[in-house]
Amino acid sequence: MNSSDQIQPEEAVLGVLSGEIGENPFPIFAQLRDMGSVIPIPFPMDDADSQGWMVTRMEEAMKVFKNHARFTVDRRNIVDNSNIQQSLTGSEEQTDSSLFLANSLNAIDEPDHRRLRTLVSKAFTPKYMESLRPRVQHIADELLDQVQEKGEMDLVKDYAYPLPINLISDMIGVPKEDRSKIHEWSEGISNGLGLGRLDPEVAGNLQAFGDYIRQLVADKRKSPNDDLISQLIAIEEEGDHLNEDELISMVQLLIFAGHETTSNLISTGALLLLDHPNQLEMLKADHSLVPSAVEELLRFNGPSTITGPRFALEDTELGGQQIKKGDVLLLLVKSANRDELQFTQPEELDITRKIKRHLAFGHGIHMCLGAPLARVEGDIAFTTPLRRMPNLHLSIPRDKVSWQFKLSSQGLTSLPVAF
Repeated sequence: MNSSDQIQPEEAVLGVLSGEIGENPFPIFAQLRDMGSVIPIPFPMDDADSQGWMVTRMEEAMKVFKNHARFTVDRRNIVDNSNIQQSLTGSEEQTDSSLFLANSLNAIDEPDHRRLRTLVSKAFTPKYMESLRPRVQHIADELLDQVQEKGEMDLVKDYAYPLPINLISDMIGVPKEDRSKIHEWSEGISNGLGLGRLDPEVAGNLQAFGDYIRQLVADKRKSPNDDLISQLIAIEEEGDHLNEDELISMVQLLIFAGHETTSNLISTGALLLLDHPNQLEMLKADHSLVPSAVEELLRFNGPSTITGPRFALEDTELGGQQIKKGDVLLLLVKSANRDELQFTQPEELDITRKIKRHLAFGHGIHMCLGAPLARVEGDIAFTTPLRRMPNLHLSIPRDKVSWQFKLSSQGLTSLPVAF
């Protein structure tokens, strides 16, 4: 698809959902915004009776994020059959595979969401995440130590990917000898899941991942340690607690969402800085700009293209469109983060930009629980190579950089650099 050509709405939307819109989808996102802040789309799931909508601008996206009386992440709230299980993919199949993350914070609403988030937040506090800074620094230095003498590395495979997965594995208590399996399962899952899609070959990875987490939790119950799973098991408040399915889903979410998105932030952010040498030079001259740069990189091209689906709980109006009960809405956060009505020169990367808000972590009660940790990781992940490898540069032609589409995000498969 040539992003410079005028396209039909259906073609554009299918391109977004399939990941076939190429490395630079932003001209297409701009065309979608011109079509409207809320535009009708082909329904991405197996329900022809409901209309699909794509939300392209920030104001309308924030209304959906915040209005829990009208929009829900849990389809069970609008479907008569209360036995339907809600999955990350929107599938209604009753298989173990389809229930991946079904009881996690991302897939439930009030009052269960408040209960679950209150319990989890007692362990996953901002203070705790900030306390991990020395550990993040140690992992970053350890990874760069392994490649420093070589003068080259694959920034994705040697740095951006192992840094967050090693950290989250440390936090959760995954033994070092099991981390390659976590990597393998996570890759298989992220490559095989999509909105309304559950590829047959991904089922084995989902089953193995779920079985492993269930056994890991059982081991922690017998022999608790100083890790998050042990803390989550121990947490009780007013007699309330995480049930087994909620605990399994929470650990899955922490592992899966806790490294995939951060890895994309580090690798894509590094490429963006290499693509904008004037911005990179500013960072080299002043490392204190890194936190601001992280926010701008998240706004400019954050890890997630769209959020998980929201469902209309009642007939309502949004962006001039009449939304019916049961309709599904997909929030195109990468488009909202370049909304001309919200940002000055939104198509320009400016690491000194004063950002009031962006939607890279979502918004409202479903805002990413790990956002403070991702910011700590981003700060250290960019600062450390700037300090140790100030001459870092691409070691392949720019047009040879390869991308892949995973679930609701776009990321790099590899990024060879020299220094």
